[in-house]
Amino acid sequence: MHEQFQIDNIPVRVRRNARARRMTLRVPRAGGEVVLTLPPRATLQAGREFAASKAEWLRRTVSAMPGPKLVVEGARLPVAGQAVLLRAMPLRAARLEGDVLYVPARGAMGATVQAWLKHRAHVALREAVDRFAARLGRQPRALALRDTRSRWGSCTHDGRLMFSWRLAMAPPEVLDYVAAHEVAHLAHMDHSTRFWAEVERLMPGHAPHRAWLRAHGADLQAWRFRPPARPVEA
Repeated sequence: MHEQFQIDNIPVRVRRNARARRMTLRVPRAGGEVVLTLPPRATLQAGREFAASKAEWLRRTVSAMPGPKLVVEGARLPVAGQAVLLRAMPLRAARLEGDVLYVPARGAMGATVQAWLKHRAHVALREAVDRFAARLGRQPRALALRDTRSRWGSCTHDGRLMFSWRLAMAPPEVLDYVAAHEVAHLAHMDHSTRFWAEVERLMPGHAPHRAWLRAHGADLQAWRFRPPARPVEA
């Protein structure tokens, strides 16, 4: 059973991590439980005191998180940084025309749009990764897409890259920045000065795109592609 407590009526779940060196408090971009990570020797009381010391920041951060947005007929979904209107039509496949995304009327709209976004993300990220990898002179072993909540991309020690398919909703230059960031990890598996210099070499002037993701990433994570589950009644 998970340890849990509340700070100003905000539930905080405790997670113990043998590799953690310090206490951290995280509010997921996509909503959900606030997580307090404790290193092995930290006591629960120490964790409570640490979280309480961050109460003002916690209230402000939780209240600023965007509410969930559902992919339904008439919604305006960001695609490549631009809002597009969702319309159901008797089509065989989704089609983007101007600022309208026409979606097949049969089946669940959310699932269809999600699959369409994944395909766009894969095509765009494959092209960006190939371009930056050629500049770096190193090739990744694989590229995969996930619906991640804590990070937009990652690189394993054996050169496997992973990205969030939600990057298809971000402006193209933001997607490019994340691709450059992860490709740079093929040379530097850290966030050292040398790593950031490599990112800048691969994508000069990347800072505004990194800032955009920090400012608007939660809006992308707020989109839901399935209707909320109905409560079970006795």
